[in-house]
Amino acid sequence: MVLYNNARLQHLSAHKVGNKTNGEDLQASKAELSTTDDQHEKLLSYFLKSFTSEEYYHLSSTDGDFKLNPLYQFTAELFESTKQFHHRSVSIAKHLYEVSLHPQIKAGDFFVAYFSKLIVDGQETDALGLFKSENKSSILKLNTPQNGNFELALEDGISLDKLDKACLIYNLDAEAGFRVSIIDRSSKSTEAQYWRELFLRVTPVNNNFQATLNVLDIARHFVADQITEEFELSRADQLGYLTKSIDYFKKHDEFNQREFEQEVFEDPELIKSFRKFDHNFRDQLDLDREDSFTISAEVVKKQARVFKSVLKLDKNFHIYIHGDRELIERGVEKDGRKYYKIYYNNEQ
Repeated sequence: MVLYNNARLQHLSAHKVGNKTNGEDLQASKAELSTTDDQHEKLLSYFLKSFTSEEYYHLSSTDGDFKLNPLYQFTAELFESTKQFHHRSVSIAKHLYEVSLHPQIKAGDFFVAYFSKLIVDGQETDALGLFKSENKSSILKLNTPQNGNFELALEDGISLDKLDKACLIYNLDAEAGFRVSIIDRSSKSTEAQYWRELFLRVTPVNNNFQATLNVLDIARHFVADQITEEFELSRADQLGYLTKSIDYFKKHDEFNQREFEQEVFEDPELIKSFRKFDHNFRDQLDLDREDSFTISAEVVKKQARVFKSVLKLDKNFHIYIHGDRELIERGVEKDGRKYYKIYYNNEQ
């Protein structure tokens, strides 16, 4: 989380970045923007208030050497000295323009900002901010002309409520490619991924956030994709394991691999299968293994939406399984019709 109570916006430049494939231009400004005190406070809030996640990245490159990433080079130079800030902001805008090649990428207003006195995880630091606004909002203004009659005007501008695309590159972890926070409110479509994958080029930082996300992701894929390949389980059984997986993370502050396996899967053969799947999954994606770590509540809250245990029966019924799997029983009638028997104490 970023605290910006005492932060200062030291430099700010703005450019218009079009889509190169669609024949749109890059319009680079000739000088930095000047701001009033009132604008300064509103801009600090607009640029920084959305950075509440503990998910961090490091700058990288296709070769794995972060020093080959153009953004690392520009950022390192600015952390050394901001004398050439506007010149560097133009270079960063050009870099963004060069990777804006997918025909569906929207043109937008691109801001490059330099902040001082940010607090990130208890550390005071400077940061380079990169922000692209791709969507305009309409506002109504009621104007009073000299003749005393009111007139209604409709104007389009940048909404201060939320950022479209943004990142903060902190002057931390320089030896690993600088620590980075990212915001991207676009969809997961191919054209939307250019911000993270082509422009920024980042890899996740292996912290508690990432460790929690990795285990939950592995458990979900194991239960959804692998478990029925080896074991004869009903759909309700599968959903039961999903529920137990997310419940473990909700009930514990610290993760322990063996404890998790015992509480969720219990059966030695299931545990053996999960361990093999876990090993192969991490090898394929080059994920670090952490047998114990502090669980990230932020990740658990987000992933709980993905771990919805919904049993869909034809188009007639949806059964949400939230707790004890033993309270639902599956069977087949003599005429071949399938059924579930549900036990409960109270009806609400």
